[in-house]
Amino acid sequence: MKQITAIIADDEENLRKGLTLLLERLWPELKILGQAQNGIEALSLIEFEKPDIAFLDIKMPGMTGINVAKKVSNACKIVFITAYDHFAVQAFESEAVDYILKPLTQNRLKATIDRLKKQLGEQEQPLDFDLKMKKIIQVLENKDVPEYLRLIKVKTGSDLRFIPVSQVLYFKAEDKYTIVQTATNEFLIKTPIKDLENDLEPKQFWRVHRSAIVNIEKIQAIKRSFSNQLIIGFNETMHTIAVSRSYEHLFKQM
Repeated sequence: MKQITAIIADDEENLRKGLTLLLERLWPELKILGQAQNGIEALSLIEFEKPDIAFLDIKMPGMTGINVAKKVSNACKIVFITAYDHFAVQAFESEAVDYILKPLTQNRLKATIDRLKKQLGEQEQPLDFDLKMKKIIQVLENKDVPEYLRLIKVKTGSDLRFIPVSQVLYFKAEDKYTIVQTATNEFLIKTPIKDLENDLEPKQFWRVHRSAIVNIEKIQAIKRSFSNQLIIGFNETMHTIAVSRSYEHLFKQM
């Protein structure tokens, strides 16, 4: 029986290591031929090693996972790695390719492995697969479907963690960092507020100050201070955020 092979491409070293360890545990017969930290390396690795499967991060420097998938066409099975899930059901319902979400979970990866084994055992015509892949890439590239951030990557000591944005109460600029405040923890990231604003779901996260973005689903109360400034209070913390005059209009309908 032919040995099944794969490559892994992601710009996060910890994710590459974590995925490798999970695959070794859940699919010991699978041989990992190599790893890439960007899209250009991934494309070169696929062309040289000719793996059966390529695990590709959708957003990589140099070349995105989507662009790599375009280049390799039907050369191998594709599994996209992503921190976004809003397009997943629509994009992958044909089962031509699969996806795994960050942070990686054993149960989700096990489902992906089962699907891959089934696909690899079927005699699918290359043309059929190529057409399915083109359809999926078209969905992923659809500019009418914005890719809003689902997870925030933070460091705690030497460890890397992914915090669901749904748990964030607010983001606040502080010196050279941005505070990520949850109900129980405060984290620091280097992403500027203006960059975060473009990546967050605008119906849920509102810019209320040049230095602050709040999760409106976590707001408990909005009150006026003695100086007549709007102050936002939250359900799960004593911290508050001041609303600047230029953003007060957002709350007139609330």
